[in-house]
Amino acid sequence: MTGKVYLVGAGPGDARLITLKGMDCIEKGDVIVYDRLANPSLLKRMKHGAEKVYVGKRPDRHTMKQEEINQLLVDLALTGKTVVRLKGGDPTIFGRVGEEAELLRKHGIPYEIVPGITAAISVPAYAGIPVTHRDIASSLSIITGHESPEKLDQSINWEKVTNATGTLVFMMGVAKIGYISKQLITYGKSPDTPVALVRWGTRAEQDTLTGTLADIEEKVREANFQPPAVIVVGEVVNQREQLKWAESMPLFGKRILVTRARSQASELVNRIEDLGGEPYEFPVIEVVMPRNEVDLLQSHTALGCLAEYDWVFFTSVNGVEYFFKHLEKLGQDIRSLHKARIAAVGPATKEALRLRGIVAEELPGSYQAEGMFEAYGDEMVAGQQVLLPRGDLARTWLPGVLRENGLSVTEAVMYETVPTGEEDDELLKLIEEGGIHAVTFTSSSTVTNLIGALKRMGISDPAQALSGAEIACIGPLTAKTAEEAGLNVTLLAEEATIDSLVEALCQWKARTSKV
Repeated sequence: MTGKVYLVGAGPGDARLITLKGMDCIEKGDVIVYDRLANPSLLKRMKHGAEKVYVGKRPDRHTMKQEEINQLLVDLALTGKTVVRLKGGDPTIFGRVGEEAELLRKHGIPYEIVPGITAAISVPAYAGIPVTHRDIASSLSIITGHESPEKLDQSINWEKVTNATGTLVFMMGVAKIGYISKQLITYGKSPDTPVALVRWGTRAEQDTLTGTLADIEEKVREANFQPPAVIVVGEVVNQREQLKWAESMPLFGKRILVTRARSQASELVNRIEDLGGEPYEFPVIEVVMPRNEVDLLQSHTALGCLAEYDWVFFTSVNGVEYFFKHLEKLGQDIRSLHKARIAAVGPATKEALRLRGIVAEELPGSYQAEGMFEAYGDEMVAGQQVLLPRGDLARTWLPGVLRENGLSVTEAVMYETVPTGEEDDELLKLIEEGGIHAVTFTSSSTVTNLIGALKRMGISDPAQALSGAEIACIGPLTAKTAEEAGLNVTLLAEEATIDSLVEALCQWKARTSKV
C-alpha cells in the first residue's frame, strides 16, 4: 500500500508560528524529513516510534542534494508510510516544493501541500518592520538572493524589479548583499534607501542590522553578519524604531532549557514564551504510579484509614494529583477526611487542592517541609495520626521530626519519579555552540537526571559543558544538589514557585541586556 506525503511549511522559526494543520501532520507522521530552518522543538511533537531524517543544507555543505531528497520522499511513501516533509517558512516560497510534488505525482503518490508562514513577512514583522504600509509602500516583491551574481542577473530583471514595488524582500542574500545593493543603485534606487537584515528572525538568535544601500555592505562586513537572514529594502525599514517590539520583551534572545516532566512543564514553558524567551523542552523525569508492589499496597492500606487521621500534609502538586488518582482507583470518598486538618506546602499545592474543592490551611514563610512544623508544631499533640501523601524520592526530614515529637506518621507513596531523556542531537549541538543560555531546575531529581542523560549522550563532564549557561534553581535544596553536581548556581528563586523562578530569569536578562 502506498503512503502519503505532506509537504509542510514549518514557519519562520518560532515553533508557535506553525499552522494547526502543519502540527497535526507532524503528530501523525511515520517519518519526518526536515531541514535546517525548521525549529527542532517541533520534532518533540512526533508520535512515539516515528522516524526523523535530517536533510538540511548549510552554506558550507549540502547534507543531501535536492534530487536525492525528492527520491527519498518517493521511496519512503512507497513503503506505505505517512511522510512529512518539514520545510522552514512556506514550502512554495523558494522551497522547491514543485520539484518534490512533481516526482510524487509521477509515481502516483498522493500528497498535500500545507502552507506555512513565510519568513519574507514574519521575520521583518518580528523586527518591527511591516513590509507594507498605507502611507509608504502598497506593494511587495519577494526575490531570491541566494544565487551567484551571474545567476541573479539571469533570474532577476533588475531594471523592472528595482522600482516595481514599494518594498523589496530578498531571501538568503547575505553573502551577495554588496552586489544586490550595487545593482539596485545602478537601476535607480537612491543610495540612501533604508535596508535591514534580520538574522534568525523569530528565534532566540534574532539579530537586526540596519543601514542604507550605500553602506550596508560595509556594515555587514564589520559586524561579521552571517546567514540565514532576510533582507528588506525600502522606506518601511524606518518604521522599526517605532514598532520594534520583540527586543523589548523581558526574555528576548534567551533560550532556556526546561527539564521538568512534560506533564508539568507547560506552565513554565508558557511563561517563558509569553515573556519573549525560547523554551527548549528536555524532560529528564516522568511521574508515574508506583511500580513497587510493596509501596502500592502500603499506600492503599493508608488510604483505607482516612477517617483516622488528624493531619494531612501535602508537600507537592504531584502529591495532590496522585492522591486523588488513588482515591478514584480505590473508590474512596474524600469526605472520610472530615476529621483531619489539611495543610499544603506552597501556593501551587494549595491551588491544586482548591481546584478539587479543598481549602487547605495557609502555610506561612518558606515553601519547604520545615515550614510545616514551624507553623503547626505547637498544635500537634503526641499520639495524633498524620498522613503524608508523597513521592518515592521525598525527603525524610518531616516524618522524622514528627515522630521525634510523638506523632504517628503514615507515609503513603503516591507516585514514583523515573528518569527519562531521549537522545537529542539538537540539544547536544546547542550546548556545544553555547545556544543554551539558561537551565532551569525545579527539583533535585531534575538535576541528577539531566546530568545522567547528558552523560548517556556522550558528554563526559556535563558541569563543564553547561558552564556557559546560567543555572536557575527553584529552591535551596535543588541548588544544593546542583552545586554538589559541580554546577555553578547563579539564579535562585526567592520563593519555591514557578512565578519566582521566572522573575529570577527576567532579572538576570535585565542585568545582562545591552544598554
